Amino acid sequence: MVHVREYVHANGTKVRAHSRWAAGARREMGVLAAVALVVVVFAGTTGSGSADGSGKRAPEPGSTVYPVKFADWDKPRPRPTPTVSYPIPWDQGR
Repeated sequence: MVHVREYVHANGTKVRAHSRWAAGARREMGVLAAVALVVVVFAGTTGSGSADGSGKRAPEPGSTVYPVKFADWDKPRPRPTPTVSYPIPWDQGR
């Protein structure tokens, strides 16, 4: 906010000290308030049910058995293919 000191116009009118918004600040605050309102409305519409709207709760996770293994864990991975067709001298002999 801009603070304006007391002053006198050229026609003799006395103006009291006051505060006013900076240029463009009122529009920017309106945009910010609208965005905040949209966020609050959409945040309030999320329910505690499932995503499909059936109202059922999601199943709770079971216990984890360690060590965790994934499918094809022990299979060798395919080697990457080069992306360039010219040789790159990786070994600089340092």
